[in-house]
Amino acid sequence: QVQLVESGGGLVRPGGSLRLSCAASGSIFSIDVMGWYRQAPGKEREFVASTPDGRDTNYADSVKGRFTISRDNAKNAVYLQMNSLKPEDTAVYYCNRRIYSHYYQSWTDYWGQGTQVTVSS
Repeated sequence: QVQLVESGGGLVRPGGSLRLSCAASGSIFSIDVMGWYRQAPGKEREFVASTPDGRDTNYADSVKGRFTISRDNAKNAVYLQMNSLKPEDTAVYYCNRRIYSHYYQSWTDYWGQGTQVTVSS
């Protein structure tokens, strides 16, 4: 069983910064990708950033240069440093862990409960 717990959301003014954290519990898997998604009111959930190992990273174009994803494998945690925040970054941010099963040869997604980020003056 995999559980993900996010923290670090809140209210921030435009141009400000926030750091989100996600702690994962459960078994250790050899192949997994951890990342962040977000969902704004009235919109579909969208990809923000991901990393399989903390070295290789992927970002949505809308956050490149402003957000940084990092991963601490020893702590089984992933972080999202968000700088130069804009009102359009306002959303519920979800931690995601995608685990590959060699047995089933397929990926399974696990989600946290989400944390609200509001960017407003």
